[in-house]
Amino acid sequence: MQSRDEIFETLRGYLIEMFEVPPAKITLDARLYEDLDLDSIDAVDLIVKLQEFTRRKFKAEEFKTVRHVRDVIDRVESILAE
Repeated sequence: MQSRDEIFETLRGYLIEMFEVPPAKITLDARLYEDLDLDSIDAVDLIVKLQEFTRRKFKAEEFKTVRHVRDVIDRVESILAE
């Protein structure tokens, strides 16, 4: 299973590569929409990448309450633990 740090580094890589988010902006407390300027389409693209990363299919609804980078890591960690 991936550690929280590995999940964070993978997520960070996706945010930089896919959405050109400046690395300095990516912190655990960064808000996806307000701080990192993601929109709903970006969120769907990110979910697709996270499904590839976890090798699991999950519903977008599982990420409805996700607001911060930390929330994404928590969600991915719980999916991997299932």
